[in-house]
Amino acid sequence: MNEVTKLLMDHRSVRHFEEKPLSREQIKTIVLSAQAASTSSFVQAYSIIGVTDKEKKGKLAAFAGNQSYVAENGHFLVFCADLHRHEVIGQMENKDVIPSIESTEKFMVAVIDAALAAQNAAVAAESMGLGICYIGGIRNNLEGVSELLKTPDRVIPLFGLAVGYPSKKNDKKPRLPFEHIYHENEYKQDEEAYRQELEVYNRIISEYYNERTGGKRKDTWTSQIGGLMEKQTRMYMKDFVQKKKMDLR
Repeated sequence: MNEVTKLLMDHRSVRHFEEKPLSREQIKTIVLSAQAASTSSFVQAYSIIGVTDKEKKGKLAAFAGNQSYVAENGHFLVFCADLHRHEVIGQMENKDVIPSIESTEKFMVAVIDAALAAQNAAVAAESMGLGICYIGGIRNNLEGVSELLKTPDRVIPLFGLAVGYPSKKNDKKPRLPFEHIYHENEYKQDEEAYRQELEVYNRIISEYYNERTGGKRKDTWTSQIGGLMEKQTRMYMKDFVQKKKMDLR
């Protein structure tokens, strides 16, 4: 195992940061690392908004469910799916790009491009001794986030990335077993083996929570995720995306 794979496998979300801002050099390095990520057909269908204004960070924290680490960190980045620049390109080159821009395929390209860039940014930050936490909670109120960040049509804020100097680190959370995630040549269809793998993981996660909380929490992964999936959250998303003139066809 080399230093890169050690870094990747040692990842854990950080939710407590020192009151110390990142330097401009650090921010630029993180963003340039994000830009070095793979991008579908060189389309580069994303933008990154760095939020330093304390009032705006506070509002984003409120949108995200009053998560304090959205406001209190070294730097906060918002990754956006962005097809606005491609509309401008169509105008510049006198090409009818709208049917393509308004397709589900291009929407997926923009979302995937943003996710790939964000993960590069996260790894770059962690390689510098910083901690990170992805913030999907900004999607609780994308109308408010879009207004706050002044994003035009065809730009969708997807998630935030809190970055900073960790003041506290949690233990690494165990992931699903390799055998459960990795399928070779075709998707495994043995339902009984599939359930058994989940039961094994349930025991691992229950023990993890028990140790981490001193016995206050012992829930299993499937009970946690089942409850999460049962809740119908952010069900406005399709209407919002279409309102922003993306994913219409």
